[in-house]
Amino acid sequence: MELCWGYYPPGAPGPPDSLRCEIADRFLELRLLSTPIDPAPRVAPPMQFDAQRVSLYSEEFSADPHRAYREMRQRHGSLVPVELAPGIPATLVVGYRAALRILNDPEHFPSDPRMWQQHVPADCPVLPVLQYRPAAPRTAGAEHARYRAATTAALDAVNVNALHGFVERTAVALINSFCSDGSADLVSQYATPLCFEIVNKLLGCPPEISRKAAAATAAVFDADADAEEGNRLFAEAVQELVRLKQNHPGDDITTRMAQHPARFDDLEMLHQVLAIYGVGMGPLQSLVINALRLMMTDERFSDGLLGGALLTRDALDLALFEDPPLPNASVTYPRHPVLIDGVWLPAHQPVVISLAGCNNDPDIGGGYHTGNRSHLAWGVGPHSCPARHIAYPIAEAAIDQLLDALPDLRLAVPAHALTWRPGALHRTLTDLPVTFPACPPLHLP
Repeated sequence: MELCWGYYPPGAPGPPDSLRCEIADRFLELRLLSTPIDPAPRVAPPMQFDAQRVSLYSEEFSADPHRAYREMRQRHGSLVPVELAPGIPATLVVGYRAALRILNDPEHFPSDPRMWQQHVPADCPVLPVLQYRPAAPRTAGAEHARYRAATTAALDAVNVNALHGFVERTAVALINSFCSDGSADLVSQYATPLCFEIVNKLLGCPPEISRKAAAATAAVFDADADAEEGNRLFAEAVQELVRLKQNHPGDDITTRMAQHPARFDDLEMLHQVLAIYGVGMGPLQSLVINALRLMMTDERFSDGLLGGALLTRDALDLALFEDPPLPNASVTYPRHPVLIDGVWLPAHQPVVISLAGCNNDPDIGGGYHTGNRSHLAWGVGPHSCPARHIAYPIAEAAIDQLLDALPDLRLAVPAHALTWRPGALHRTLTDLPVTFPACPPLHLP
């Protein structure tokens, strides 16, 4: 879509590219914020959807969500009746304009799930992700502002330049572990351990506690293990880290949160650190993997991973447009029934912003996303991602270091044979097998 850059006299230079991107992002958000939302009268019952709900937890949806989003939009418009898990109804927002209206109206659409989860079975598979926690992602109002202020202050103090060197050294060490083999799985052998080491570095987590957290995390995702026990062990490792930083502060996120004027108690500190782990591990490694998949399979990069016109940052933005790591994890819960686009949204029932569905809404463009950063993957409004300035350079450095070391990287299987992990909230490959000419270990920087 065409955007207005403002008036420049004939012959005068326009704004620099970086400023153009920022202007584009802000202009698109402002232009699409249309009429205000009117809360429904409390006596007015919500209109029921007259169609069968779409399953977001099926293997069919995970295999081809983009086709599903197109079909949803054709049948239902911008608001779609869905199930997040068996018997768990929600409304999926696949319209960009409707999404912006909701995301910018936390008064009517708070992110606090406590009223909703009172009626959700304890064994609901999406409950561990969506349930209330005393941290910024699942709170609203003054409570959210308190947690958000501490999180933002802790993240803003990260030395991104120093972190870049750590990412490069960690990446080289991981590459050296498989470069002589001529093949690797970039999920299990590269992106996942890399992001785990980076998050531990940011949190100031020493190796002995990191090993406990890694073992616990593996148990959570191991189908043959006890996930509940894994969660308990992970919480124990985080509590150990919090106690360590309370007694021995350092230049890290955990210490800065513990020393913040918000004065968190032990339970709050536990959940602040858990929130950093939650968004810093899975989503970050998925961003790296999804961008690498695009670079190896998309014709826009057909001139070669290092020889094409598009850059790593372009691949990251394309991945954030088309396959963001958390496509359906931005969830709000209306305080009262609210009318949006002719549909009554029930009170306290999840309204899920489909970042992937909205990014590809045909009403906002023709699908050409190169150089465009108006996607919703980082969020909008009070719950936008506060770690964006850290995640971009980490992912970029991780990809660049890999491609510098292994420029002839190729998929080991046909692109259609790659499999995605089932689930309504995330978008991540189970593995990314690749081949390349075997080479000797690299020199560690």
